[in-house]
Amino acid sequence: MNYLEYYELSQEPFSNAPVSRFYYSSAQHAQALLRLTHAVSGMKGLAVLVGDIGAGKTTLARRMLDALPEEEYEAALLVIIHSGITASWLLKRIALQLGVESPADEKLALLSQLYQRLVRIYEQGKKAVVLIDEAQMLATREIMEEFRGLLNLEVPERKLLSFVFFGLPEIEQNLKLDPPLAQRVALKYRLEPLSGEATDAYVRHRLRLAGAPRVPFSAGALARIHAYTRGTPRLINTLCDNALFEGFVARARELDERFVDRVARDLGIEAPAADAGPVERPARLDLAEIDRYLESLE
Repeated sequence: MNYLEYYELSQEPFSNAPVSRFYYSSAQHAQALLRLTHAVSGMKGLAVLVGDIGAGKTTLARRMLDALPEEEYEAALLVIIHSGITASWLLKRIALQLGVESPADEKLALLSQLYQRLVRIYEQGKKAVVLIDEAQMLATREIMEEFRGLLNLEVPERKLLSFVFFGLPEIEQNLKLDPPLAQRVALKYRLEPLSGEATDAYVRHRLRLAGAPRVPFSAGALARIHAYTRGTPRLINTLCDNALFEGFVARARELDERFVDRVARDLGIEAPAADAGPVERPARLDLAEIDRYLESLE
């Protein structure tokens, strides 16, 4: 038996992988998606979503990609995984993502290929959109200038390409490397941490989608989860996943605030503010509990 079986779950409810099925549309996530979609629908050029680490930017980017109708958009998602990429690499990758076959190595030839492809997309009645995740990795003036140049590709009365940047707050400083590009930001939205109420709803939402017949966290535990994580989805997932596993090891059907305190402390998560209540750390699992867990794996 594992913790999924113990809590009657069909799958992991708190994986940090961006699983579309578990997307939780909080009020601000809905507002962000509405505004970003408005920006690309009007082909306004450049929109920026800013959020701190673990705020759910990647999940929102994938949600937006899935939500853009294929009959209306030629959309692609590009994830930047290294800050050392060059402008030429980026240009070629964007061309590939938008369907340019055999992109040329020479820049002018590549730009010509990309322009022709964008015109074909336009003639098909579609809008070309590229979502850039981890956009804070784009940290050179050369790259910012490349984006400005791409935003200049247009036909009479309409741009041919829109971008949406998803990144940490430093993306705002990167944009200033090319002031004319910074001035072209048509929309910017900041993703804030979840409120206490939204954190509660988020945890319940993911448990429900994972098939939980009941919520194993007490009301006090849910409040403590918010206090420890400050409403950051990635931390919520980590804390809840570990709490469920430790609950399984301890054979605890209900996880209270003291249990959350212990798991948070073991994970090295900083204690919440004093007004969230005292942090108690109960004794660790005894040897008999560990033996029972090991026997369950046999």
